[in-house]
Amino acid sequence: MSPPVIRQLLVDLSTPFALRWNGGDAFTSAFMNALSLSFPAGEQFFLDSVRDGLKQLPAEQQALFRDEVKGFVGQEATHRRLHALFNRHLLDQGMVNHWEQRSLQRIAVISQLDIRHALGATAATEHYTAVFAHWLLANPRFFEHAEPRLKTLWLWHASEESEHRCTAFDLYRALGGNEEWRLRWMRRVSWFFLTDLLRQTVNNLWHDGSLFKLSTWSSAWKHLFARGGLFRESFSLWRDYFKPGFHPSQHPDLLSQQWLQQHANAYAPVAQVA
Repeated sequence: MSPPVIRQLLVDLSTPFALRWNGGDAFTSAFMNALSLSFPAGEQFFLDSVRDGLKQLPAEQQALFRDEVKGFVGQEATHRRLHALFNRHLLDQGMVNHWEQRSLQRIAVISQLDIRHALGATAATEHYTAVFAHWLLANPRFFEHAEPRLKTLWLWHASEESEHRCTAFDLYRALGGNEEWRLRWMRRVSWFFLTDLLRQTVNNLWHDGSLFKLSTWSSAWKHLFARGGLFRESFSLWRDYFKPGFHPSQHPDLLSQQWLQQHANAYAPVAQVA
């Protein structure tokens, strides 16, 4: 597998945007805004875990992973920076980032443990992001009426998540991470990720004034649970993580490759390690 390419996204994030930037839909905008609020702290943790994990390998194994880790760290650092800019516009409009504080508290605990725990948690979360990325890329209707620059941001991010989906998983294995803890971390990440996502989305809707509107929860049902919805369509891909012998490369990234090829004018490669 080729190392991930570090890219500069050619999108203006300095200009403010409305809270309901996804075609005026309160729920989908609040849902994606919640995810964005989690990214700066989460992605710092991911890149720190992978970078520190590499240092724990013997020198000969470090050479095998060095380029892949460089690409992973570069991509995640870029995601962190751009979503910090995105989040600034949310905070300026009265949103409150409750998710970040809970994440930082958990990260402080995990950081005191063996590096394999951080990598296990990272690999599990990266599986979540890769599964969600696949759904976004497979369902262009979700962003059909979104601001074009923000649609580009999210689909570029999704494509890169698919591109580096194996890195933390492979490092976890290379450091002797076992199956028992790999699955334990997926169960823990599943609980915290889904409850935090729900809580932050509800909080966003409360501040937006749309929490108790029928149209809000009609949209939630349509996009999450109805036929073609995120949870309904992605459950089997999430469940694959629990299969013996699972590896993230078993899920294809064709849609990611296609998007990056078809939208090459949206970004400029910064570094590509051969």
